[in-house]
Amino acid sequence: MTQSYVNEVLCKLDVTLHQETLEVSLVGDWVLEAKTPCLNALLTQMQASSGIKQVVFSTQSLGRWDSLLMTDLIRLIDCGQRQALIVNTSTLPAGIQGLLSLVYAVPERVGARRQLTHRSFFEVVGYMGLRCVKEANALVTFTGEVALSFWALIRGKARFRWVDLALNIQECGPSALPIITLISLLVGLILAFVGALQLALFGAQIYIANLVGLGMTREMGGLMAAIIMSGRTGAAYAAQLGTMQVNSEIDALKTMGFAPMEFLVLPRILALVMVMPLLCLYADLMGMIGGSLVTVGFFDVSWLEYLNRTASSVHLMDLTIGIIKCAVFGVLIALSGCLRGMQCGRSASAVGEAATSAVVTGIVFIVIADSLMTLMCNRLGV
Repeated sequence: MTQSYVNEVLCKLDVTLHQETLEVSLVGDWVLEAKTPCLNALLTQMQASSGIKQVVFSTQSLGRWDSLLMTDLIRLIDCGQRQALIVNTSTLPAGIQGLLSLVYAVPERVGARRQLTHRSFFEVVGYMGLRCVKEANALVTFTGEVALSFWALIRGKARFRWVDLALNIQECGPSALPIITLISLLVGLILAFVGALQLALFGAQIYIANLVGLGMTREMGGLMAAIIMSGRTGAAYAAQLGTMQVNSEIDALKTMGFAPMEFLVLPRILALVMVMPLLCLYADLMGMIGGSLVTVGFFDVSWLEYLNRTASSVHLMDLTIGIIKCAVFGVLIALSGCLRGMQCGRSASAVGEAATSAVVTGIVFIVIADSLMTLMCNRLGV
């Protein structure tokens, strides 16, 4: 009895049953370009036929072959071994026999394959709790090391290059002005339009200046600048330090006697803390200009009236609150970016994960800190 399992393109598989021996004939070119014959029918036949004791191969009509043939042969041999059949590979070409001997030279380690397990709800909660404790411990440790670096700077014993500080100020300051300008103008425009929809009902469009001025100085100016810098500078810090971690540059600094916290982290934190208040003031100005474009362009309000209303509504305390918030945001952004960079693994994918985690961590810290400081200001009446 002979059965054929034929591929439409190049290769063919003929199976002949001789009493207790199953002969498998390999015909044609068994290469990756060809569509492999379906082995499911043959494997089912080997499992269902209780009278088969031995499997042999015939390669008289075999042409070219590559890993496609090896893969199918391994499937057939494994199926035969599970059925306690004698699989005779002596008729196969010498090259195939050599590769098969390498495949079966070392057996697969028991338990090496990853098993998919379902974790219970309490296990997931416990795992998340342990991870939060670990992250909190790492944050406290890193913050303590940064504090020690600042204490060394105050005592004049911190070792870092001032040119690095100037370069970091350039990268996170003037280089960020274009994106800060665009976003702040748009935020001012949006605040003006949102306020105008309600104020126009009462004919009080002049108060758009109050809304935009107070909104930008106390909240939106510093908050938007901080979010932009978190995605721009925080991710850059994590990527830079993570790449240095991958290239073992941080280990080299430790070997040469340099403290990485002082030489790498301290200049970046100083630069961002020094630049963020200035970016906050610039964002406030751009937001007010954006609000003025809407107020003067779409409503019956002159430039002079808008300026007078803005000057009368925005006080020094409002600017001070916004600047203090932005300085705190700068510390949090630099901490999150440098923390994730120093925690980076030793692979290229780890660098990307560190940059992503730095942005997420920075934004979460910014939102929490802004909420707490706003609540404090309301309680203190400022």
